[in-house]
Amino acid sequence: MVTRILLLLSLLISSQAALALDNLTASVDKNPVLAGEYFTLTITAEGKVKGTIPDVSALSQNFVTSPVSTSSRTSIINGSMTSSTSWQVQLVARTPGEYTIPAFEVDGAKTQPITLNVVAQQDDEQSKDIFVKATLDSTNLYVQQAGLYTVKLYIGQDLLDGQLSAPEAEGATVTQLGKQQEEYEIVDGRRYMVITREYMLQPQRSGDITIQPPVFNGQVREGYRRMAVSAVAEAIELTVNPIPSEHADNWLPSEYVNFSAEWQPQDTNVTVGTPLTRTFTLTAVGVTKEQLPELNMEEVEGFRIYPDTSERKQITRDGKVISQLLVSFAYLPQRSGEFVLPEVSLPWFNTVTKRQEFATLPAKNITIKADPNQSKTVAPTSSSESAASALTDSATTAETTVQNHIPQWLWLITALGYLLWLATVVAWWLFHKARPTAKPLAQAEVNQPRNMGFADAVKKDDPQAFYQALLAYLHQQQQSLSDWLKTQPSEVQSQVHALQASLYGKGTGEINLKSLYQALQKAEKAHLQQQSTTPLDSLY
Repeated sequence: MVTRILLLLSLLISSQAALALDNLTASVDKNPVLAGEYFTLTITAEGKVKGTIPDVSALSQNFVTSPVSTSSRTSIINGSMTSSTSWQVQLVARTPGEYTIPAFEVDGAKTQPITLNVVAQQDDEQSKDIFVKATLDSTNLYVQQAGLYTVKLYIGQDLLDGQLSAPEAEGATVTQLGKQQEEYEIVDGRRYMVITREYMLQPQRSGDITIQPPVFNGQVREGYRRMAVSAVAEAIELTVNPIPSEHADNWLPSEYVNFSAEWQPQDTNVTVGTPLTRTFTLTAVGVTKEQLPELNMEEVEGFRIYPDTSERKQITRDGKVISQLLVSFAYLPQRSGEFVLPEVSLPWFNTVTKRQEFATLPAKNITIKADPNQSKTVAPTSSSESAASALTDSATTAETTVQNHIPQWLWLITALGYLLWLATVVAWWLFHKARPTAKPLAQAEVNQPRNMGFADAVKKDDPQAFYQALLAYLHQQQQSLSDWLKTQPSEVQSQVHALQASLYGKGTGEINLKSLYQALQKAEKAHLQQQSTTPLDSLY
């Protein structure tokens, strides 16, 4: 019995020794390989490992890498136990040359480095089945200037599946623009399916930057076989110029900038209290929409100026990144007279002429007229007017005296006319009572502003949220704030102006949001009731 126990212990000890890490090797399935062709690196550990995964991060400096896959195998033959663990990673080199795959370490054991030869693909018919082209609109940019990087994958075979990696550039941000496009082109008399992707590239430092091209890896059908294919574009060298120190505070690099403004209404000869809307449009080529500067208007004596709407857009056209900013301001004249709005100037750096320029809007002359509907001061009554008034009073007194002697038959005619009028009123009342009553307006229609967040803003006493709800409501109605105010009663206009002054002006007074909300509901209800009244109702 003791002998059996000792024999079992010896077997366990020998098996544990057999499971210890004995050997660590690394190999590739192809050498040499073609540029843009995937190959497999395998790291194998003979014996027991502690679950450690080899660090392969150094490979990303020279290769495009896939995730690491792990497999294990254990076997017992004639009482002897063996174990092995393998790690595999797919690699591809973008450019030809001689590369060294470094040594890897697992549990204290190391592999031997591998020298790999990468050769250029031959320009033959086979290599023309699938290929990738990459272009950059300009290879000489400034820091933060946007360039358009375009990738085109040409596929001339029956594609089963595939992956196209993104370009990489150390020292620059690369962002894909929109979705990829698919179309067909004929190249050298052969039809290809072309997949196009556009990327915006923005260098963040000066100097030389190498744009590592995208790599395609996939499978195609050739007859009844599935074949692995791969392709890679050529790398592009980019020269990045630094930001000139004298323009660092207002840096806007572009090859073209356009700055314009429009007035609504176009006729700027308006009366006091009539709002004007001024919409600025700033367009720049070669920058992102986030790089466009904010527009702030200077205070003008005699006006209250409030921001209205703002919108930023970005598109690509003819290989260029084009951004646009639209900003509207409401100008509310406070008194009559002649006014001059100062010019608006924006500095920008012309990347073509390599000097600073200014996008300028000239000063604007505006004439504000007094409101003719304002109440006028009553002039003192002259002596002649007093005399005329006295004569009128005398005539009225005389007429009253004469009417005191009206004959009785005239009183009888008057009484009959009164009875006839009274009968007409009763008939009219009975007729309207018999008619079906008009359907009341739906509560949701009368209180349309309620759904836009007004009630919550009033409850929280949040003027900013109330103003944003008002802008959202007008946007839903497809109206601008200035046009809408023209149709509102003076009570609503004055309270909205007070709200704007508290948010964007120098006003510090308290705003009664509840009162303003009730005034908006009252005005909206009156507007809806006026729309629901038919021409036939007005006759009665």
